[in-house]
Amino acid sequence: MSSDTLIDASWLDYLLVAIYFAFVLGIGVMARRSVSDSIDFFLSGRSLPAWVTGLAFISANLGAVEIMGMSANGAEIGLPTVHYFWVGAVPAMLFLGVVMMPFYYGSKVRSVPEFMFRRFGTGAHLVNAVSFAVAQLLIAGVNLALLAGIVSALLGWPTWIALIVAAVIVLSYITLGGLSAAIYNEVLQFFVIVAALTPLTLIGLNRVGGWGGLTDKITEAASSTPASAEVASAEQQLNSWPGQALAGFDSGLLSVIGIVFGLGFVLSFGYWTTNFVEVQRAMASNSISSARKTPIIGAFPKMFIPFIVIVPGMISAVLVKEMIDLKGGGTPSGGASGDVTYNDALLLLMRDVLPNGLLGLAIAGLLAAFMAGMAANISAFNTVFSYDLWQRYIRKDHTDDYYLRIGRLATVAATVIAIFTAQIAMGYDNVMNYLQTLFGFFNAPLFATFILGMFWKRMTPTAGWVGLVFGTLSAIAVDRLAAAGVIDLPGQGAAFLAASTAFVVDIVLSVIVSLVTKPKPASELKGLVYSETPKEDLVDPDEASYPWYRRTIPLAGIALALVVALNFAF
Repeated sequence: MSSDTLIDASWLDYLLVAIYFAFVLGIGVMARRSVSDSIDFFLSGRSLPAWVTGLAFISANLGAVEIMGMSANGAEIGLPTVHYFWVGAVPAMLFLGVVMMPFYYGSKVRSVPEFMFRRFGTGAHLVNAVSFAVAQLLIAGVNLALLAGIVSALLGWPTWIALIVAAVIVLSYITLGGLSAAIYNEVLQFFVIVAALTPLTLIGLNRVGGWGGLTDKITEAASSTPASAEVASAEQQLNSWPGQALAGFDSGLLSVIGIVFGLGFVLSFGYWTTNFVEVQRAMASNSISSARKTPIIGAFPKMFIPFIVIVPGMISAVLVKEMIDLKGGGTPSGGASGDVTYNDALLLLMRDVLPNGLLGLAIAGLLAAFMAGMAANISAFNTVFSYDLWQRYIRKDHTDDYYLRIGRLATVAATVIAIFTAQIAMGYDNVMNYLQTLFGFFNAPLFATFILGMFWKRMTPTAGWVGLVFGTLSAIAVDRLAAAGVIDLPGQGAAFLAASTAFVVDIVLSVIVSLVTKPKPASELKGLVYSETPKEDLVDPDEASYPWYRRTIPLAGIALALVVALNFAF
């Protein structure tokens, strides 16, 4: 293996990666032909079937963060990481499909901030649009940082060159084809990612002697690690509940409350139900029935992804020399960005167990994941920037071509800014910690405002923006107290606490402010508030004639039963 690259790839591996890139850019060129106006560019002309938007929905989320962050968590704390999927994703995805999607799709809004504008007016809209735009630039930076790490590991390039090259590739296909290019690429990327990570998991399990061998090795490693390394006990690493290693609480009861309320309710519902990156995929579908089924179809693969991202992280921690050293309290060198961190778990496992050819497929899978994540962030950013900020506050009443041009320029600007925000992400040894912090700032207060406004018609426009602003500020305050050591919670406990605080502060202030300010008249709340919207507006009249497996509620019921069973099994 050459000394300046982390992975020793052969010509065959590079050929596979090159073929994959040719496909990605080809999809961008083909999608460009169907872009005639801004609705085509930003929302795919609302023309896609449910299975396409469902796979894109999950693929947009299956970015670098999901794959590198979850395998890093798997290596560090083991099975409790599954809570991000089975508690922190699937229930909220089902709620989005069953309850909230009819409001988004039925109101024909082009973005989540636009929904906020109709419900609460300018103040809440402006706060939401700005905070969403900032969040997308920060999260695109995370995807870009990890993508550049892979390019650097493969080719031995300096990080800044890798950052620029990675950014240019993503930029080219979104600028060409808009959301359709991003969505069709996401479907392709979903299959490439699964095809890449499944062999890695199976070969890795074979190397450690199957599941039994893996549990034995984790038990042995945990018992021989010095206390100074602060590694979770084998029992905590091999059981999902009560999950103290994830929540950072010593008490099992507090840990369960933290995971169920902080992650399962506030962070999870905040992310899945108000995150325009995800909702945008469902809004691109061809009917209200397809829009509702989009997140429900996505919930099925989401349940089983832990087996191909978390398990390889756990294998890496007992099989890869550098990871064993890191977990034992050492500081081994030779990671993608200098010293080895938990973020390198997957890359190092690939290096050690995959033969050439499969290595190329796995690298293409990782590149696919990073590009899916970053493209999703940037395509959502350009929509919100063009419609919600530029058109509403800066230049009103221009031609559609003008806003399409602004969208493409915003895409370029966002990609350039992401090169700089990537530097922030590089300061974290486990990107999941950084991300949960960002979600606590941006998504938790938004979810509180959203859910209260949707089910309580008395909530006023003033309460909308006051709750958002102070909810966000309270999350930032908790984060700074944790950084200063005033609040001491290891793991992601501080992020859960910040999110929960933001949620509670937002709800309490929104209720108080609503009681002393003037609400909107009920006539203006149709399609925006549950009690004021006729039931027939929330369902597709054709759905009753579909077979049961194509109907929203039965599909959601099966998904819920499966996820409950998985929680009991592990």
